[in-house]
Amino acid sequence: MTDALGVRLALDWGLARIGVAACDARGTLAYPVATIANARDDGHVLRRLRELVAEYEPAGLLLGLPRHLKGTEGENAALVRAKAAWLARHFPGLDIRLIDERLSTVSAAQQLREAGRTARQQRGVIDQAAAVAILNTALDAERATGRRAGEPLNGRTAP
Repeated sequence: MTDALGVRLALDWGLARIGVAACDARGTLAYPVATIANARDDGHVLRRLRELVAEYEPAGLLLGLPRHLKGTEGENAALVRAKAAWLARHFPGLDIRLIDERLSTVSAAQQLREAGRTARQQRGVIDQAAAVAILNTALDAERATGRRAGEPLNGRTAP
């Protein structure tokens, strides 16, 4: 695996909000970027994502795929798969991948609690923290396997 895979943006796509995280080009550090409100407004979401893609110039987008603990997929996973296909149409040059995100929000909430944030204080950043957890999962898998993490959506197999 090459040392410089490029910046990646991770998305924790919820019904109301989308948490966004990014990593450096070497995939060393994941950090929170933004929360996009009103995840059901495709026009607003697309404008904001285009701004973020222009700003960060990512090599790819990683979407958290919410599976049940047993690994099966439900309604939320179907929503994310539909949004991933939508993203592939609007960002055809990006490597778009789905990352298993079981317990990412639970993990993010626990880390925020440990950092001293109450549930009320978490509301504004929990989605970003979940996106960081998704991105860290992908980066850990890349380091362990030497390959890009996740299920490629658009059939591309980036190095």
